[in-house]
Amino acid sequence: MDAKTTNGESAALPAPFSGWFAAKGWTPRPHQLALIEKTGADQSALLIAPTGAGKTLAGFLPSLIELHRRGRHKPGTGFHGIHTLYISPLKALAVDIERNLERPVSEMGLAVSIETRTGDTPQHKRTRQRLNPPDILLTTPEQLALLISSKEAERFFKSLRLVIFDELHSLVTSKRGHLLSLGLARLRKLAPDLRTIGLSATVAEPDDLRRWLVAQRTDQENLSSLVTITGGAKPIITILRTEEHIPWQGHSARYAMGEVYEAIKEHRTTILFVNTRSQAELLFQELWRINDDSLPIALHHGSLDAGQRRKVEAAMSDNRLRAVVATSTLDLGLDWGDVDLVIHVGAPKGASRLAQRIGRSNHRMDEPSRAILVPANRFEVMECQAALDANYLGAQDTPPVGAGALDVLCQHIMGLACADPFDALAIYKEITSASPYAHLAWETFERALDFVATGGYALKSYERYAKIRKNSDGLWRVSNPQFVQQYRMNIGTIIEEPMLNIRLVKQGRGAAGRGGPVLGQVEEYFVESLAPGDTFLFSGKVLRFEGIRENECLTSEARAADPRIPAYAGGKFPLSTYLAEGVRAMLADKGARRELPDQVCDWLALQEEKSVLPRRDELLIETFPRGSRYFMVAYPFEGRLAHQTLGMLLTRRLERAGAKPLGFVATDYSLAIWALEDIGAFFSRKKTSVSELFSEDMLGDDLEAWLNETFLLKRTFRNCAVIAGLIERRHPGKEKSGRQVTVSSDLIYDVLRAHEPDHILLEATRHDAAQGLLDIQRLGDMLMRIKGHIKLMRLDQISPLAVPIMLEIGKVSVAGSADEALLSEAADDLIADALGPTGQ
Repeated sequence: MDAKTTNGESAALPAPFSGWFAAKGWTPRPHQLALIEKTGADQSALLIAPTGAGKTLAGFLPSLIELHRRGRHKPGTGFHGIHTLYISPLKALAVDIERNLERPVSEMGLAVSIETRTGDTPQHKRTRQRLNPPDILLTTPEQLALLISSKEAERFFKSLRLVIFDELHSLVTSKRGHLLSLGLARLRKLAPDLRTIGLSATVAEPDDLRRWLVAQRTDQENLSSLVTITGGAKPIITILRTEEHIPWQGHSARYAMGEVYEAIKEHRTTILFVNTRSQAELLFQELWRINDDSLPIALHHGSLDAGQRRKVEAAMSDNRLRAVVATSTLDLGLDWGDVDLVIHVGAPKGASRLAQRIGRSNHRMDEPSRAILVPANRFEVMECQAALDANYLGAQDTPPVGAGALDVLCQHIMGLACADPFDALAIYKEITSASPYAHLAWETFERALDFVATGGYALKSYERYAKIRKNSDGLWRVSNPQFVQQYRMNIGTIIEEPMLNIRLVKQGRGAAGRGGPVLGQVEEYFVESLAPGDTFLFSGKVLRFEGIRENECLTSEARAADPRIPAYAGGKFPLSTYLAEGVRAMLADKGARRELPDQVCDWLALQEEKSVLPRRDELLIETFPRGSRYFMVAYPFEGRLAHQTLGMLLTRRLERAGAKPLGFVATDYSLAIWALEDIGAFFSRKKTSVSELFSEDMLGDDLEAWLNETFLLKRTFRNCAVIAGLIERRHPGKEKSGRQVTVSSDLIYDVLRAHEPDHILLEATRHDAAQGLLDIQRLGDMLMRIKGHIKLMRLDQISPLAVPIMLEIGKVSVAGSADEALLSEAADDLIADALGPTGQ
């Protein structure tokens, strides 16, 4: 039976525990008692709790009580493995939990040993842990994968009774979570009596996590117990009410830094969250520029040196900082009680992400978290309002768990072979007990097994890919000890996003080009979607994309004055479907816009006067001339990834129809295409209709043709090949450069496409590209939603709603470093045109 803990019944605690609670002036919370009851009845359980509800202590209480009752091991009783395994998504969180857990253990006088094991743990300590394990081991998914691939795994885990997964909602939806689910399936085999505890913030589909925590069977669905916490103080969230002019476009929120600084001064400790590292650097610099009071302000993001990050975390723990500017590296779990304000600069992109981040403030259930949202532009004001509304409704938009990735499956099969010889059928049953792989077909498993054994049909003649073999006893074994070492050095699913050098070559030389100056670097995710001949702006030059050679983007100087695809400088988080729907609803309902600032309400009212605002289920398309160009702006509100893909496909269609498109730019909210032909007149002459242009069949042949022209699938294949173990990044005594990895993967990709198009890694590649890089599912849903609901407005001049995306185009057209004065002048001209003679 599920436990609702508002009126939970108190259960007796052992004397040290009840005495400790009493000494603190505390009473055990109902959900803490409920977890003790569930695990005591040999049940696994999911605890869903708001930040500050004591869920970490709740998760460990069953273990501490069991270890207290067990007492110290008597000398001479032989080896004892770990009792409790705690899995954290962050190394820093594991270290923080160890520090916080040692306090009650010491104060209660418990004979319990606690240690961490992360990538930063010295090798001598890891070796000692295998020989003399602690009672409670705090670790990460990657370290678990290493431990279960050891020949000592069975001995090490034989006493395991509890596995605690912290921040479970943040783990399960990624490939990292898929690998962890397979690790859990192995632990259940090594320790059949183990129970699991999942600790999670509120999620959209709790049953997804309940399935994940327990073994699945083909004949029925299994769910863990559920403990939920109701009540607690509601967060206090406000959107910054500024006297400053809210920009029509931009991502920096520089206009609000003075007011942000004043908020920092009024609070003890503030975390300022942003969505990208570049935004973090910009905001940090701007705050120091105006920091006349010399407040201690720090920076924390993933590109910083690990030692520097640890120093910032230690300073936060010691209350030596007034503010820290952070990306998602501080989203999870760290318990800093003196943080009394969260400022979110820029739109949060998701209701669940916002709830997670504001929970860093007042990390106590009975005190409200306090947060200020600082939108960077007028569209973001609406997104922030939608996120605020969602938070008060308790709405969640966490993504679904999804089916297990095939490249991760291949990595895990190799890890199992490193530990012990295995029987294929037994391993298949074990793997399909993991929730993400519950519906894995035997045929697909056989293909994965064959890949680990041979590399697949096209590669089976190469000895380097024959990593396991089936012996006469029917068991699969590692074919060479060298493969075990290589596996252990390359374990995990986290792939760093590489940068590519931009090299200038002669036009038409393509990948055969040599020499030429290097102009700088650009993110690979942008380059991989380009087709040869596409133009873009970089370092003040319009460049023509010639191709990719190894880890270099080859370009030539373009003859055209306009870049076809300006680089996008916004955040990488996609706008969630839930918030996109909220923004569309706000545009369609004047009553829903009552809470918006006057500046934004006036902007939207002017849009209604000059054009229209789209209805909730409608796609608004506006066409208008400007200068010597003609523009088409669409407002799908489906996020940058979906819009980037849509722009690629629409320009192909318009080019085929003879509209002479020159380029496009995409934001989270809209998409603009410009052309030499009047696109509005093009539609009116019925050369092609708007409904034909946006028909669902663009996700067929057009998508296939575009993918075949670009490098996107090659780059996605490289990541899959690295995770699956086909290509190793690290070897004993040396590490491959990104260039070497890319060359190897490109050659293999070409071989497989030509000779084995149904190879399991090509299947994994296509799935990843559709789900993670292109947002194909979301684009398909949007095309279905707008069918028969497209509103075309032929305008004589730019509309107010189109100004933000037109400013994106203007921004990338300014040479060099995008001179602020020129940008400001361009913005003034656009806004003046949009406002017209009646504008204020």
